[in-house]
Amino acid sequence: MNKIISPILAVLTLGVAAGAMAQTAAPETSLSFNAGAVSDYRYRGISQSRKSLAVQGGADYAHKSGFYVGAWGSSINWIHDAGLINGNSNISGPVELDLYGGYKGAAGAVAYDVGYLRYQYLNNNLSNLTGVYGNANTDEVYGAATVGVVTAKYSYAFSNLFGNLNSKGSYYLDLSAALDLGNGYSLTPHVGYQSVAGVASTAVSLSYTDYALTLGKDLGNGLSASAAVIGTNAKTGAYYFGNNQMGAAGAVVGLKYAF
Repeated sequence: MNKIISPILAVLTLGVAAGAMAQTAAPETSLSFNAGAVSDYRYRGISQSRKSLAVQGGADYAHKSGFYVGAWGSSINWIHDAGLINGNSNISGPVELDLYGGYKGAAGAVAYDVGYLRYQYLNNNLSNLTGVYGNANTDEVYGAATVGVVTAKYSYAFSNLFGNLNSKGSYYLDLSAALDLGNGYSLTPHVGYQSVAGVASTAVSLSYTDYALTLGKDLGNGLSASAAVIGTNAKTGAYYFGNNQMGAAGAVVGLKYAF
């Protein structure tokens, strides 16, 4: 899965006419789509799909000025599982829909990206677990800076974070690199830290560190594949389903088609 919108593509065409070079301008706007599947939908290291297959897809619109908007969705299990853990099998919310918008630009050698992201969990009724969870829908603002192959990103939740009560002010720090290995291969190492503010039981911290190493392969014609090792040190009960730790280290493979 990739929740960051791809950079705006600039198309430069050079031709020779009457002994002079002619240049065409980049398109005003671009519209792209993507669809795919992963063996386990991990977000910030935690499985959202109970370590099972998830189907995903999205759409991105970008203007050459740097402004962009988009939407991305995935099947999930964790909201229903939270209900099962707390004795209510009627808790639902099978789809995550992310709605986002922002601006990308550059200042010297630094490329930057600032924006807003809304996590909308369709038909979720997690708040019915009174005193345990609130509504799962979450609002974040983010800012990222890229120098060379390294990107640092900070995300701040100005609502409760994924249904955790009294968690407004939670934040996520993300450090990653994009390494081109040649022949269509890429390698992306990542480390992140999720800080979860004042949860219902302050005696238990939900904050944790996650890591990932992803190998990607461009298969051509818009098709790409990925294989990753992903894990966390999240070991509190909130990150378990039965005896299965949702943040334990594991392998994830995926296939995506962009058009």
